[in-house]
Amino acid sequence: MPASRDRLLRLVRALPDPPISDITVLGVDDFAIKRGHHYGTVLIDCETRKVVDMLLGRDAEPLTAWLQERPSPAVICRDRASAYAEAARTAAPEAVQVADRFHLWKNLATAAAKCVARHKSCLDEPIDMAPGEPAEALSAEPTGAMAERRRAHHALVHELLAQGAGFRQIARHLGWSHRTVSKYAHAATWQELLVGQKPRPSLVDSFKPHLVRRIGEGCLKASVLYREITAQGFTGSYAIVRKFIEQYRTKPDLARVPRPPSVRQVTGWICRHPDNLVSRDTEQLRKILNRCQELRAAVDLVRSFADMITHLHGERLTAWIAAAEQAALPGISRFATGLTADLAAVTAGLSLPFSSGPVEGNVNRIKMIKRQMYGRAGFPLLRKRVLLAG
Repeated sequence: MPASRDRLLRLVRALPDPPISDITVLGVDDFAIKRGHHYGTVLIDCETRKVVDMLLGRDAEPLTAWLQERPSPAVICRDRASAYAEAARTAAPEAVQVADRFHLWKNLATAAAKCVARHKSCLDEPIDMAPGEPAEALSAEPTGAMAERRRAHHALVHELLAQGAGFRQIARHLGWSHRTVSKYAHAATWQELLVGQKPRPSLVDSFKPHLVRRIGEGCLKASVLYREITAQGFTGSYAIVRKFIEQYRTKPDLARVPRPPSVRQVTGWICRHPDNLVSRDTEQLRKILNRCQELRAAVDLVRSFADMITHLHGERLTAWIAAAEQAALPGISRFATGLTADLAAVTAGLSLPFSSGPVEGNVNRIKMIKRQMYGRAGFPLLRKRVLLAG
């Protein structure tokens, strides 16, 4: 039977919706029809993990009307959006509202990132100096370009070795040969790598005694010295003379200085289970916490909240909020204060086994179906397609 595309779409839209049975645990969440412009609300039967309906918009009114037309569910799993909380209180006052644990943890991680950002100066590790060592010792080794490379490469290889990396792993990471990595690894000091190396002959060699004497007298101006040795028969360029003099000038230490960890890295270390951290990250986090008591307090609060989520100890929430507010930490204290506005639902989320996991899975499925439809169909056809997919 020949039929046009529009006729087939009308037939699909005309199909009846699947029947909706009584729902005990209802999951509610929003999804983007067009990100930043139009949104919808998806309703899930959390026991069967199937979509029961989709509403246009994410305000309280559509959900309120939907709940008033049906028997009230015993439990409503939702995020912390005020619109869904208002709809549930209005149309299903006897239902237990459960704040989703995933969204609670996500909000706490965002708060922890703000706390770490406010204490970013604590992430920099101070430079240790030997007792009695003058500050000038850090920048008084004029060894030339090759020596600087040897020193930096030697420090880099031995740093990676100290972290537990093998020769082949280091070679792949740096793009060097195994033999080069082995040479640096077996050298106790970087100076050993310069022993036996013969310097290349230079046009300035014959004039070194004069240059060294004049430099000893305090003349470090390359243009002046260049004119003096040119008058004595030097045929090289000005750049050669300038490069020779550079090694006698005081220069900052060019050795590789490890970069401090980023705010995102430290936030990940704080929000991750300690047993899932590698030893290097554990040690870096320990040093940071020893330097910053505020971040140590933040770690204690984050991990105690994680324990409530994992083991469903909602009875500890009130004490946790009080401790977080008293700590006065950026981000985290404000997060704790915000929980009091939705205290009953958050306590239920940290006490009851219900969650919005099935909702999140179906939201991802809706996104996939929407991509398959190439965005050409409107909300009614998207809704029908999702409901018929089961």
